[in-house]
Amino acid sequence: MRDLADRNRVEASRELKQGEVGIFPDIFAHPDALLIFMAVGFAAQLVDGALGMAYGQISSTLLISLGVPPAAASAGVHAAETFTTAVSGISHTAHRNVDWKLFGRLVIPGVIGGVLGAYVLTSVDAGVAKPFVLAYLTALGLYLFYRGVMHRHTERTPKIVSPLGLVGGFLDAAGGGGWGGIVTSNLLVQGSNPRKTIGTVNTAEFFLTVTISATFLATLGWQAFTTSTVGLLIGGVFAAPFGAWIAKRVNPDTLLTFVGALLTLVSLFGLYRALMF
Repeated sequence: MRDLADRNRVEASRELKQGEVGIFPDIFAHPDALLIFMAVGFAAQLVDGALGMAYGQISSTLLISLGVPPAAASAGVHAAETFTTAVSGISHTAHRNVDWKLFGRLVIPGVIGGVLGAYVLTSVDAGVAKPFVLAYLTALGLYLFYRGVMHRHTERTPKIVSPLGLVGGFLDAAGGGGWGGIVTSNLLVQGSNPRKTIGTVNTAEFFLTVTISATFLATLGWQAFTTSTVGLLIGGVFAAPFGAWIAKRVNPDTLLTFVGALLTLVSLFGLYRALMF
């Protein structure tokens, strides 16, 4: 297991170096590329702040499609998220979108799950379970979409919270994203208020992301900060306040419908990539 972990670290470091030399030799040497990644970060964070999910999935998918190596994309997205989730959490707090009791039940298990997931990512292949998780999220997204369209969301106090945080944190680190998809969607299925759920999950994500980013920095070093990271960071920070404002203003049933549609589309696309490649 130790040999596998060392090999993963060497390969990830090599990917990062290749990404820097071949694509991003200097952060500010290619302002056009920086602007592209700023736009990606802005769009991804606007969706994540408003609907409580998909920053990692959207950013990672677009970065990889633009030629960024997978390890560099994952490290860069988590590094940028450290800053974007901080601004998003502050914005949601300012708009009173956070349920602090729910936050307390999520954040500690989430951090523990993130540490375990980061260990698994550098030690074993966690990709085997990915198609099953994505299939589950697709079904969950369809159900949420149905409830939003039919206006059948009845608010209840969610009962399964801490285990959800643990699983969400684990999958986010081990699978390169998924905290919002797992936690937000399951809380909504249990009847949690959409606006409070989105704000609370976004705010708790900051502490989770700090943990995962620290693991990446300890493993890969500051090579994780490339043009893509800086662009995602700047764009995401600008978008974060708008996402919190949207979550506060939009009708709960409408939020539920959009969350269901987004979760279904993102999960189906991820499932397609997992099965075809």
